[in-house]
Amino acid sequence: MAEPDDQTVLPPGLDLLWGRREVGRRGPKPGLNVDAIVAAAIDIANAEGLAAVSMARVAKAVGFTTMSLYRYVTNKDELLQLMWNASADGVMEFELVGDTARTRLRSWAMAQREAIARNIWIVQMPMATPPLAPNSLRWMEVGLEALDGTGLDDGDKMRILGLISSHALIDARMAYDAQQAMGAGATPVDYTAILREVVEEERFPQLHRVAWSGAADDPGPGGDPFAEYRFDLEVMLDGIEVLIERARP
Repeated sequence: MAEPDDQTVLPPGLDLLWGRREVGRRGPKPGLNVDAIVAAAIDIANAEGLAAVSMARVAKAVGFTTMSLYRYVTNKDELLQLMWNASADGVMEFELVGDTARTRLRSWAMAQREAIARNIWIVQMPMATPPLAPNSLRWMEVGLEALDGTGLDDGDKMRILGLISSHALIDARMAYDAQQAMGAGATPVDYTAILREVVEEERFPQLHRVAWSGAADDPGPGGDPFAEYRFDLEVMLDGIEVLIERARP
């Protein structure tokens, strides 16, 4: 196993989250701290979207000058890192549910999807690198615990968690985009009506059957905003169980 590199310098934001950098070295303002700054930024993002978050806007929300914020947060990119970590608050108290890999992984996946729904601005976050904030890594640790004892190698476990996490983000992004379109006054698309108009039975026999069966408009279980995600998740879990079975000696 490779030893940690003592020379590794953590990027801005991560160094603060992992306690490698002190804050307020240039004279902190009484009544202002990183937690207050991050909370204000999240409030703005939840209300108006991530694009509305700026150092100036956050400074106004907390009642200080923009320059005061820079004593604690070096720039917006660092603020985004802090927001991402804060969005996973509560992970330390989260407990897996069930006594099988499937039930444990299901509880992990649903908790993740619900957390994104509570902080929908997450779907607008840049994803240039894997999450490395403390809460994110703790969340990954819990996911690995769900797969412990399955016989899968660590690489497959990480790929499984990446698959589920990516799909949670995709599902949330689609729901968010649809909600934004409706809020902007976009005319709802009658998908089935359009299919019936353009799909000819001879050319698209399978789609023609779907269009006239009404299956394209099936909303799933009533009142469940995560119905589609639950279906997708069960399909993924079916495949994961096959991988686990193959890994057994």
